[in-house]
Amino acid sequence: MATRELFLSEKGKKIVFHYTPKHASWMNQIEVWFGILAKKVVKRGSFQSTVELKEKITNFIKYFNKTMAKPFKWTYQGKAMAV
Repeated sequence: MATRELFLSEKGKKIVFHYTPKHASWMNQIEVWFGILAKKVVKRGSFQSTVELKEKITNFIKYFNKTMAKPFKWTYQGKAMAV
């Protein structure tokens, strides 16, 4: 693990890894979005190719942004957790 961490943290790489906690609040919004995408497009879908899948996802995103998109509501109040 130490050598992997050293390798991944070397400067000058084109890809940079940022480790965030699994419980990060913005993760919930990402999970909600992928849930919507999975239910509306991918689940029970039949796709002849990855190109067709990509096209359907792209079309859904455009449709979603025009008709259904709204800001996610943040519910965290900034209160300290009980110890």
